[in-house]
Amino acid sequence: MTGSYIPGFGNHVATEAVPGALPVGRNSPQRVPFGLYAEQLSGSAFTAPRAENKRSWLYRMRPAANHPPFKAYTRPTGLRHRPFDEAPADPNRLRWDPLPLPTEPTDFIDGLVSIAGNGGVGVHLYAANRSMERRVFFNADGELLIVPEQGGLRIATELGLVEVEPLHIAVIPRGVRFRVELTGDAARGYVCENYGAPFRLPDLGPIGSNGLANPRDFETPGAWFEDIDEPTELVQKFEGALWSTTIDHSPLDVVAWHGNLAPYRYDLRRFNTIGTVSYDHPDPSIFTVLTSPSEVAGTANCDFVIFPPRWMVAEDTFRPPWFHRNVMSEYMGLITGAYDAKAGGFTPGGGSLHNRMSGHGPDRSSYETAIAAELKPHKIDATMAFMFESRSVLRPTRFALESPLAQLDYDDCWSGFTKAKLPR
Repeated sequence: MTGSYIPGFGNHVATEAVPGALPVGRNSPQRVPFGLYAEQLSGSAFTAPRAENKRSWLYRMRPAANHPPFKAYTRPTGLRHRPFDEAPADPNRLRWDPLPLPTEPTDFIDGLVSIAGNGGVGVHLYAANRSMERRVFFNADGELLIVPEQGGLRIATELGLVEVEPLHIAVIPRGVRFRVELTGDAARGYVCENYGAPFRLPDLGPIGSNGLANPRDFETPGAWFEDIDEPTELVQKFEGALWSTTIDHSPLDVVAWHGNLAPYRYDLRRFNTIGTVSYDHPDPSIFTVLTSPSEVAGTANCDFVIFPPRWMVAEDTFRPPWFHRNVMSEYMGLITGAYDAKAGGFTPGGGSLHNRMSGHGPDRSSYETAIAAELKPHKIDATMAFMFESRSVLRPTRFALESPLAQLDYDDCWSGFTKAKLPR
């Protein structure tokens, strides 16, 4: 069976892969059609306000409870977990080369490695050269925002098929079981593990009712299932550790479902970029695709921000991002092209970390080019950078600090600025 998609962000969806499988008029009838099992998957507390309540009813061939005990995962893993305290917090500006593709057979689970994190989010990379085979994964700790940089993914989930390629993102809710298949020889990308409030669309405020990521462009998969009676390893992440068990069937056996807790995908090329048509470079918050809010209004546990192709037309303005220091902490990655504030050293698949109040901005080469440029309309094209921005410091892992991928000369890109000449 092939997958299908239902447009719209956060909608209440009702979908069935077999006609008649979805109960009508009630969630848990005495007898579910075809002998299926009714199961509620809750992504929020039962008593959460209606606008924030996330849950779906699944109608599956076997209950999810049908499994032996989990045991500690025996393979080495590069995953780390909050509070990310295996190394001292580092105030320095950090940047890394791309993660190399593996030479040994490595799937999505074993290809994950952690770069940084805090109590609200974890930042990970993945690099894989094989599909997950007879293996299924779920994360009990948080939802996963997957950002492919190289190679396409076919993510087979309990609730449907999600196919993504570079310039797409996929979001897998906490607890949803899934398998990652590669559509090519290898794949690489970024993962934001969100422990806080689920990602939602940001409020638009004075922008009005349209703009940024439009709800209609998000896609939720229709029901799809596997009827496979073969041993399958089920791996879960629980409180930072991986655990494994084996069941005698594929757990991706949900024949029908309804609700508002489901995986979804989004094409970043559909983002409606907002920018100045007069002067000054606006705050990067106008590029927010998704936000995980905190209890402090306007201060995010995590913002997912992109820097897509766009026209630059500001008059009498330094057009690249200005020099700044910020109470938020920023991990930046690059999917394709170049970033307009960094002339070199920041490559697709690589990343940088600028923590709270660290001074950063354009490197010297980008600065000198920008102040000398003729200010005619200019389109920044064929690029896509992004940022995971958090209110809390992102603590780098030991791997990130000690990795040969670390660019130890990163600070040098800001050296050589000449002193301003004041009138005497």
